[in-house]
Amino acid sequence: MRVYEVFLKRDGKEEFRHAGSLEAANPELALVLARENYARRAEGRSMWLVDREHLVEAGDDFITPNIDKPHRHNDGSRVADRRRAARASAAPAVEQS
Repeated sequence: MRVYEVFLKRDGKEEFRHAGSLEAANPELALVLARENYARRAEGRSMWLVDREHLVEAGDDFITPNIDKPHRHNDGSRVADRRRAARASAAPAVEQS
C-alpha cells in the first residue's frame, strides 16, 4: 500500500489546499478513493494526488539561512507613516475661533 496526499482546488483563483491522506494499492484506486472520500459533496473542482514517496522535504539547515533577513519582512508601517505625514502636511489648516 502506498500513501497519497490529496489536494483540492475550488473554482476560480483559489489555490490547491491539502484535504487529507489515504492509502491505496495503485494510483487508479487512489483516485477513486480520493473522489469518494474528499470530493463527494463537490468540495473541489480540481484534485491532485501526490504519492508521498515523491515529496521532497527541506531540512532545518536548508531553511535557516533565510531567517536572518529582517529587510524582507515589511509590514507596510513605514509606507503608511510616510503617507499619513504627507496627507497631514498637504491638508489645509482649520482655523479655531
